Amino acid sequence: MGSGFFALLDDIAAIMDDVAAMSKIATKKTAGILGDDLAVNAEKASGFVSSRELPVLWAITKGSFLNKLIILPIAFVLSAFSSLAIKVILVLGGLYLAYEGAEKIYEYFFPHHHHEAEISLTQSFTEEEILAQEKGKIKAAIVTDFILSVEIVIIALGTVLEKSITTQIAVVSIVAIIATIGVYGIVALIVRMDDMGFKLMQLSSKENGFLTKIGNFLVNALPKVIKSLAVIGTIALIMVAGGIFAHQIDYLHHVLPQVPSFIKEPLFGLVFGGITLLIVTIIKKILDKK
Repeated sequence: MGSGFFALLDDIAAIMDDVAAMSKIATKKTAGILGDDLAVNAEKASGFVSSRELPVLWAITKGSFLNKLIILPIAFVLSAFSSLAIKVILVLGGLYLAYEGAEKIYEYFFPHHHHEAEISLTQSFTEEEILAQEKGKIKAAIVTDFILSVEIVIIALGTVLEKSITTQIAVVSIVAIIATIGVYGIVALIVRMDDMGFKLMQLSSKENGFLTKIGNFLVNALPKVIKSLAVIGTIALIMVAGGIFAHQIDYLHHVLPQVPSFIKEPLFGLVFGGITLLIVTIIKKILDKK
């Protein structure tokens, strides 16, 4: 009886070690997309009145957890009954990521003027109008998070497809939780950087004192941090997409064997992203003419 109990403990310890090891691998695989997730959510969560930034971010975070509660069971069912479906979704997700990356690169070199409704700073809004605007932005952020969450879950699941369903559930759930808490925790710090800077400047008794300099640095750094995350996120999108194509499409896995993967995979991402962008652009132009 005692030996059986200790054998069970040994099995549980082995499973936990396996889960921990696979969680590290899966987290590394999904780390690329988290850069874009950070940039997108930092942009979505900024632009509100200072007192509303954290409540809005908390609403988006709850929506993100709900997204993953919807996505995870579907992903596990597909994994249990059709691992091919996971691979197909991975490749389709890779095409989406490559398209997003290629579109951002295209926009950088050939910027388009988007006609967006601008809110006048002098214009007064009722509380209902402000709440309606907040709800609209929160909804848009949660929809974007849903797409990114699908990619995070599927990429994490792709690293443990050969493992047992128990290991898959444990690993992917851990990655999903870490991704949500990590991303939105960092976003909370980013969007409050300017407020922390202003508070430090107010605490400083000297105009050019140490606290004032740190405060100025934080205030001026916020837009640069968001822009840097956007650039890092774009590179990550291309690299993650290329990695998916290289590992999930057998033909590409054996193409250019002499070229290192850190060159080959971004190349695949750029090529497929460019092709997808071209197709989508042509379809949009055809639909606009109708």
